[in-house]
Amino acid sequence: MTRLHADELPIDAELVRRLVDHTFPSLAVLPLRPVAGSGSSNALFHLGEELVVRMPRQPGGGPGIVKESRWSPVVARHVGVAVPEVVGVGEPDRGYPEHWSITRWLPGDVASAAMNGSTELAVDLATFLTQLRSLAVPERPVSDELSSYRALPLVDLDPDFRELLEECAPLDVGIDLDDARRVWGLATDACSTTGLPTFLHGDLLAENLLLRDGRLAAVLDLGGLAVGDPTVDLVVAWEVLDAEGRAAFRRTLDVDDDTWMTARGWALLIALMTFAYYGETMPRRCADRLVMARAALAG
Repeated sequence: MTRLHADELPIDAELVRRLVDHTFPSLAVLPLRPVAGSGSSNALFHLGEELVVRMPRQPGGGPGIVKESRWSPVVARHVGVAVPEVVGVGEPDRGYPEHWSITRWLPGDVASAAMNGSTELAVDLATFLTQLRSLAVPERPVSDELSSYRALPLVDLDPDFRELLEECAPLDVGIDLDDARRVWGLATDACSTTGLPTFLHGDLLAENLLLRDGRLAAVLDLGGLAVGDPTVDLVVAWEVLDAEGRAAFRRTLDVDDDTWMTARGWALLIALMTFAYYGETMPRRCADRLVMARAALAG
């Protein structure tokens, strides 16, 4: 398994086998093998043909697993596409310090960047976000479980963006950083800090979208689900959709100028974050984020 983080937890098939067999002995007969192209947050392992084991790669990843198990049934009842179905959650054990899960394997084709003829997909994505935002926000104060920096107003992330610009300056990231700084300023100026909080996915990007015949079939990874400013979810428009698709996406969601401008800033922030951190370890992700950043800079 490719090491992606300085604090990466040691995870291999032998460890996963021990955890599964101890916690879910009825599944011990199922063969186990790594999933090609596991994500950056979780190492994935096929368990038989219909299940997948999700193991957080870093310390502190367990709460996202628990959150997904708690909220995925709620989300599933309100959206028209598949989301992860959690079969079971395992406790820290056998020297592994985090919660982990077994979910149903969801079939489909992973979305790619700048998909041509993406108008129907754009409407699907907008519909998913409308349905997600319709979930009732818990009446109690929002707990840490549903908090995320990606649910904050964009302007709160200004120091982080400035730091990322400095980190990317010596790298050949493929965009004009001065232009990125200019667009970021416009985005933070347009940012609202008074909107009503709603549910947001938090990581609505190509690798978390499964398609069937070009239409949205499933949205993966609810570990970043949060309540707050949902503008970050709009970044999918610049990564996955073509210009016609972006227009349909914006029209279906009825996004005003200031929110659209703010979302362009989010797209730049997430791209710069990716370039600086995954520049050598995840070339496919960086290529997709370059598409997103260039489209966001263009408008």
